[in-house]
Amino acid sequence: MPIVRILIVLLALASPALAQDGARDAAAAGVAARMFRVYVEGVAKKGERPDLTRPETTALLGRVFDVEALGALPPAKASDMSWLMDWMDAANATYKLFALYGSKPGAQPDLATLQRNMTDYGDQYAAAMNFVIRGMAREAVAGELFMASLAPGQRTRIRQEGFTGFRRSAAEFILGTVCAAIQGAGKSANARLVAAAVRDTREVWASFLLPQDRARVIEQLADLPRWAPDETARTDLAAFTAALRAVN
Repeated sequence: MPIVRILIVLLALASPALAQDGARDAAAAGVAARMFRVYVEGVAKKGERPDLTRPETTALLGRVFDVEALGALPPAKASDMSWLMDWMDAANATYKLFALYGSKPGAQPDLATLQRNMTDYGDQYAAAMNFVIRGMAREAVAGELFMASLAPGQRTRIRQEGFTGFRRSAAEFILGTVCAAIQGAGKSANARLVAAAVRDTREVWASFLLPQDRARVIEQLADLPRWAPDETARTDLAAFTAALRAVN
């Protein structure tokens, strides 16, 4: 896909004529995610591997995993949920395109494929996890506000179970991310980037994770000084687990 076309689209999405808000940013991320998928599918048809260092792919990924735009938003509110889910769906679909690249559809990716992708795309994966962790934290806050805003009759069993499922999956995601993006980081900078995201959102996770999940996260990260590859990352992870222990 020509870089000129991509840059024109991204510039148009960033136009001041559009509202400077989360819904705008989420819509732009969705467009960029679809364009990135087209690129990856085109590369796959040629039997090649995605080049995530090309200016056009860097621009697309930067729009999907836009940490600065996310951080510049006002405090989360219940009405954020609609566009937040869209943005997070785009982010999750995008990082999986390169993290799982080369694995067969419907099958568990083999370790060799995962290792190669983590080696080739480690910088991009760390940037993605930095965004997703922060985005999920905002989603958690907005979700709690949304549930609290519902009248008793609107708090259906399906909604309650869905929200509980989100709380459980958040714990699983954080544990998986710590292991994959920090323990397996090829560069200390990438480990620090992801650890900082967990540290910065620790107060959200301390209250949002279910008690049994908090305890499990604390237990599984208890020996983190032994395997975390960077001292700063270890310090940030220690701050995260300390926040969880304070609640437990």
